[in-house]
Amino acid sequence: MNAYESLADDYYINMNLNTEMELPRSRETILGFFERVQKQYPTMRNFHTRETGDFVLEEDKDQGQQRWVTLEARRICSGYINPPQADGACDQHRLVLQLVPYMLSVSPLDCEALDYMLGFDFSYRGNHDALVAEALGTSHAMDGLASTPGAHILNYEPSITIALEESCRLQARLMIETRTSAYQVRKGDFPEDQISVYFTVRQYGSLEPNQTYEATFDRLRMHAENLLETYVIDNVLRPLQQAISTK
Repeated sequence: MNAYESLADDYYINMNLNTEMELPRSRETILGFFERVQKQYPTMRNFHTRETGDFVLEEDKDQGQQRWVTLEARRICSGYINPPQADGACDQHRLVLQLVPYMLSVSPLDCEALDYMLGFDFSYRGNHDALVAEALGTSHAMDGLASTPGAHILNYEPSITIALEESCRLQARLMIETRTSAYQVRKGDFPEDQISVYFTVRQYGSLEPNQTYEATFDRLRMHAENLLETYVIDNVLRPLQQAISTK
């Protein structure tokens, strides 16, 4: 069993590579890239183009888990929803990063930013923002405002970004996204929806000489998993999980 599987209703591990230059758009190049990905993962058989012009290759969506890869104008994304093992997701992302220099002409110089992102979704029927405030607390400066008689919290989506080295090129960001509207609070009618926690470690800028995308990705993963284990799980994910379970 994956250690992350028990922390939320759904979780996912994504890789995003943002490029400085636009990606190739020729039919032969795009199809050749996706065919190579599909050769490794034959169940990724659904290919389509979005209205935005983005290209998508993905597995069926009704299996409880799903691999997907997208090509945008200046971004390559690879994701795996509910992977049985984190290594399986990372193998997919590393394959994409191995292919892009040769099949899409994306050199290490062309890197604007590379992300390793973990996402966790919690299903909850109620005021998401009030639940997040209850589970994680508010700062001392905000306590008085939040406890104003008759007040209802309408928006509380804490986030923090930290630099992991002096150059500030390596950063980690924790962000919580809620989906409750003022209309729902006013009516007291809340559909079941997801509270999402996104934890991203990002490397900005061109890679160092002789550094590969795969090695950089492995470094981002190491930082992300370390921070997740030492802070995010016990201070963010489990408190949200416990707060929902008591409702």
